[in-house]
Amino acid sequence: MEEFLSQLSDTQREAVVNFTGPSLIIAGAGSGKTRVLTYRIAYLLNQGVQPSSILALTFTNKAAKEMKERIAVTVGVAQSKRLRMGTFHSIFAQILRAEADKLGYPSSFTIYDTTDVKSVIKAIVKEKKLDDQIYKPGAVLSRISSAKNNLVTPMAYRSNSGAMSQDAAAKMPMIADIYTAYAQKCYKSGAMDFDDLLLNTNILFRDFPEVLAKYQQLFNFILVDEYQDTNYSQYLIVNKLATHHKNICVVGDDAQSIYSFRGAKIENILNFRNDYPNYKLFKLEQNYRSTQNIVNAANSLIAKNKNQIKKVSYSEKESGDLIKVLRAYTDQEEGLMVAASIHQTILQDQATYQNFAILYRTNAQSRIFEDSLRKKNIPYKVYGGLSFYQRKEIKDLLCYFRLVLNHNDDEAYKRVVNFPARGIGETTMSRVEAAASAKGLSIWEAALNIRSLDSEVKDGAARKLADFAAIIKDLATEIVTSDAYNLALTIATKSGVINDLRMDKSQEGTSKLENLEALLNGIREFVDEMKRAEEPDGEPTLDRFLETVSLLTDADKDKPEDKNKVTIMTIHSAKGLEFKYVYLVGLEDELFPSRMSMNTEQELEEERRLFYVAITRAERRATISYALQRYKWGTPATCRPSRFLKEIDEQFLDMGDSDPDNESNSLLNLSTQNGGFTKNYGGFSNPYQKNVPASPNKITSTEVKTKLPAGATVFNEPIAKQFVECAENDIVEGVQVEHERFGIGKVITAEGDGPNRKVTVFFPAAGQKTLLLKFAKLKIGL
Repeated sequence: MEEFLSQLSDTQREAVVNFTGPSLIIAGAGSGKTRVLTYRIAYLLNQGVQPSSILALTFTNKAAKEMKERIAVTVGVAQSKRLRMGTFHSIFAQILRAEADKLGYPSSFTIYDTTDVKSVIKAIVKEKKLDDQIYKPGAVLSRISSAKNNLVTPMAYRSNSGAMSQDAAAKMPMIADIYTAYAQKCYKSGAMDFDDLLLNTNILFRDFPEVLAKYQQLFNFILVDEYQDTNYSQYLIVNKLATHHKNICVVGDDAQSIYSFRGAKIENILNFRNDYPNYKLFKLEQNYRSTQNIVNAANSLIAKNKNQIKKVSYSEKESGDLIKVLRAYTDQEEGLMVAASIHQTILQDQATYQNFAILYRTNAQSRIFEDSLRKKNIPYKVYGGLSFYQRKEIKDLLCYFRLVLNHNDDEAYKRVVNFPARGIGETTMSRVEAAASAKGLSIWEAALNIRSLDSEVKDGAARKLADFAAIIKDLATEIVTSDAYNLALTIATKSGVINDLRMDKSQEGTSKLENLEALLNGIREFVDEMKRAEEPDGEPTLDRFLETVSLLTDADKDKPEDKNKVTIMTIHSAKGLEFKYVYLVGLEDELFPSRMSMNTEQELEEERRLFYVAITRAERRATISYALQRYKWGTPATCRPSRFLKEIDEQFLDMGDSDPDNESNSLLNLSTQNGGFTKNYGGFSNPYQKNVPASPNKITSTEVKTKLPAGATVFNEPIAKQFVECAENDIVEGVQVEHERFGIGKVITAEGDGPNRKVTVFFPAAGQKTLLLKFAKLKIGL
């Protein structure tokens, strides 16, 4: 025993050997939390405590499995197997099965997953003849789940005036009826969902005190991992079980409480001292993961939170690099900068792809980084979610694009014919598919003539199929006159896809809408790039975009066993993980902190904790990036650097060219109203600057000189005071012009007449560009 205790620091050892009574272990990031929890259990077993009397609760099966394996190495497999160790849901499901008859359930009750639950809710909405566009399964489930996690039963929900008022305000006054019917259906079916496992355990302990007493006696020692992530329902169960022996040990970090949207209550860990006045407090403050600069930067940030248990994390590793801050002019350039930085680091440090992680606030941000990594031939994996183009809502819209362009695309037809819901059921579609197969027709052709092909199909069903066809035909008329973005936006709007997602107010619905916006932004960028390229056959059409996407996704098929890839994930998914190199991207106000989480001080503090979690995932180097301009629904929008950037002590940051004081080149300090830059533009010291530079690429004075064509000079004369629209032939060599993206420039050469006139312009902010005037829409200086 002394041998493995010698592997612990003094503080860790104290937390392990003092195992009686209530204990609160505050474990900072990278402080060896899992090791302490594991060794504490091993120490208990070594002291003669029976394995069956130890209850250890985790939040993931992976964590429970790893801990059991470590314990088995120390005390033997036989003892480790007898431990009651697992997730809240798995442990309490075992108890519910043993006591199921008390609640009127069979011991073999079914556990419904999310798909099952939504299917039941959908059936109830249909039975009650409610509007399924209002009572969407995701939104209804969100309300019911929140109620259960707060121990609100259907009867209590109906008598809760606050809940009823919120439902009425959301135009869903029948939630209470749906909740009641749902509970009845589950009960009749002998089924529980995930939330029921916790709710029914509380009901069991409340209504059957003898059962509670049995488990209170059984579990002499209770240990809870990630205590800051417990919700009210979990907290109450643990609190009841610990009442008798009071040998409860909770491990967590209030600075890493980031799951309030799932019902987690940070108050559970903050108020532990009130629940157990005689508690022992252990603070694991040494970070064994990160360099000193990373730890110090994280400390300076989280210190801004008022609601916390004070601790001072420290590292005894090398000082390490300062946290690099990258400023990009556009979100697209941000992706390219991050990909380039990864590529350069791999070459310089001889690092492997699996050493890198790109962390973002929302799933919708992954598209830009996926595309940028592909361009650099850097393999990656999207952790905790599908690749952007594989997400359901994205594939749905892409299939709409395919069907508009090619009506005979059977797979696209089947996917979208009843999305959004149009009342075209499986029975109708099976008949259409059968008729198509029998006659050798595409599904589209068979659907148009279904009544003549199958007389058993009712007139109403045939009419719905015809109405759907009319929508697709109408959208197809836009192909000739619209570029890829405008056609895509029209399809997304007229098909009802955007409205359908907007109606879903659940977190899942919001995330899907953000993903849809990201796709449309990507198409807009594709159009802009094609226009700038001005290739002979480079018309920015939707079929060209689909071809591009198809090639990208087909090229992204790596072997499953190949783990050497860059990890892309949300910060929430990254909790508990670590990487040598971490890129924290999209650090802009209203993106991070999220615009949905800036209404109260409590919400803002959780966003700050999320930022803290992100920084402390890095072992060797952390990089932060932000963009000054980001597409929002196809329109470039000004972005402000995140307020969190200013909250990190500047001595731990390497601002690089993000520091406005470094922008001494006069070419980059033109007046913003003239389409150029101000010295303080977009810099950290002035995050609320409104005018966004048009250029996606910053160039240095050295680069300007190399990009100038022979004999050309930059503005020696004053900048024109006004720029106005003009005829194409008025734009001649030597005049000043203004471009909406590249700013102010000077025409070097001009050739051709009218709309086909082509000019070469040097823009100080973007370099030399060759433009067709019919696309460029240049204004001339007066």
